[in-house]
Amino acid sequence: MDHTERQPRKQGWRFALLALVLAIAISGLVRSLWLDVYFIPSESMEPLLGTGDRILVSRTDYTAEPVRRGDVVVFDGRGSFAPLNSGKGPLVDAASAASQWLGLSGSDTTYVKRVIGTPGDQVVCCDANGQLTVSGHVLQEPYLYPGDVPSAQKFDVVVPPGRLWLMGDHRSRSADSRGLLGAPGGGMVPLERVIGRPVQIIWPLDRFAQMPRPAQAAPTSKNGQ
Repeated sequence: MDHTERQPRKQGWRFALLALVLAIAISGLVRSLWLDVYFIPSESMEPLLGTGDRILVSRTDYTAEPVRRGDVVVFDGRGSFAPLNSGKGPLVDAASAASQWLGLSGSDTTYVKRVIGTPGDQVVCCDANGQLTVSGHVLQEPYLYPGDVPSAQKFDVVVPPGRLWLMGDHRSRSADSRGLLGAPGGGMVPLERVIGRPVQIIWPLDRFAQMPRPAQAAPTSKNGQ
């Protein structure tokens, strides 16, 4: 093979490499600003989300509207649900980050939970009827995993400004704000740690479905009014 035959092949590889780099850069830009993909590693949000689901997350939903009670949110749990540093070393952290970016594994610091309490809410579980209340009113929770109670653990918290009280839908399988009551911050997650809102299940294909934003979960009075 002479030099004239090798030159087009070399240029072809360069073009393919450049196209790959550009595709990764564009994907990174989109995922950092608008949409991202996350892997669900546990059953804490069943029946809405199952183990192994991949979800598309909008990063822009809360630029114009505030987080509200009943929303399902993806958030960075460092400093609340998880330590600020993993302690595993930079190489392990880099490999883990790459796997998470590709949607192949879950994150040790990124979580998906439902907003139960917003700033100023008093969240209590449970009342005499075994129901969760928000500021003295029963919170209707149709999303709960069948057979689960609102919480087997009792608590009475007031959500401070700029924080959220978050719980999984599968209460008996969810590690959430309840497990951090005695920790700094009391299990409350800063609003600025919210990454976005899941808008679509994209994998597996038999579960491919949109995830519309639910109506705000409005507490009702004790007599149902």
